[in-house]
Amino acid sequence: MAAARSEPFRGQVCPLGVCDGSGWILGPEDVARPCECRAERLKKGSTRGVASVIPPRFRGVSFDRPPVSDMARDFQARAGVAEIRAYLDDLDENLATGRGVWLFGDPGTGKTTLAMLVSKAAIEHGHSVAIYSLPKLLARIRQTYDAEPGGDSYSTFFQRLTSVDLLHIDDLGAEKRSDWVLEQLYALINERYEAERAVIVTTNLDEPELKEQIGQRTVSRLVEMCGSCMVPMHGEDRREPARASA
Repeated sequence: MAAARSEPFRGQVCPLGVCDGSGWILGPEDVARPCECRAERLKKGSTRGVASVIPPRFRGVSFDRPPVSDMARDFQARAGVAEIRAYLDDLDENLATGRGVWLFGDPGTGKTTLAMLVSKAAIEHGHSVAIYSLPKLLARIRQTYDAEPGGDSYSTFFQRLTSVDLLHIDDLGAEKRSDWVLEQLYALINERYEAERAVIVTTNLDEPELKEQIGQRTVSRLVEMCGSCMVPMHGEDRREPARASA
């Protein structure tokens, strides 16, 4: 008798072309064994409900296209581009060992662009990624408190945030400081720190300013998680149109 289709995979096709899409392979004497696709698909299913879509502005981001190609020729930005390229050269190993990226510096210097380049590459490599600006992330957490029956509870959403391969937080330190904000950030970063899961963060604040804004315990963990790829980005605001000479 054929093995029944597993409910989570009903109607799906095996990405490896091995099983019938159920996640199981029927062996001798009708004994079913799990297909290799099953663990990966269960993992992806557990992270549904987190924001993992690259925003339209950054979907074409590439080392070979502006603005990154322009940044690679700019003396103030090229070191940062080189560090991100080196990180992506060992992306799978970095994510497997929980090594992340911390981009910091002046507004408009390309921090978010380079962070999106990392997240885009991670998605293309088959990794699960959650992407949020800090204000949107905190707003999403608050929404779980008012969730309707059957909606995401706080614990369910928190588990999804802590189980993705890469958590991308843009504009860290942008939210108004409060005890609740400090508690949420510490809980999230500490859980990923203990589980050795990578984070990528961007911030306009330097390390002492960030300690003041989100707390020393959280920043200390981020330093250990991202210490091998802390990327300073300084210079003129690239979002500002070039001003004509007087």
